[in-house]
Amino acid sequence: MDLKTIKKTKTELEIEVIDENETILNPITHILSENEDVEYATCMTDHPLDNKRRLFIRVKKGNPNEILKKAVRQLGDEVKKFGKNFE
Repeated sequence: MDLKTIKKTKTELEIEVIDENETILNPITHILSENEDVEYATCMTDHPLDNKRRLFIRVKKGNPNEILKKAVRQLGDEVKKFGKNFE
């Protein structure tokens, strides 16, 4: 998986994710959408067969980069918890 920053402002972050699909991006988008500091979060693609996806975040307050990092850590924690409970 490769990441490329497309747009970065005080309130917005758009990154291109190469060689990944919605399997990882949808849970991240879901966690971001539950954050009260996030105004909008979505995963986009130009074509379903394209190997590139874009993750877009707009925040009401805070740093979009830090909010994304927090969401990824939260998802990792949830996966670990699921794995422990599954065992």
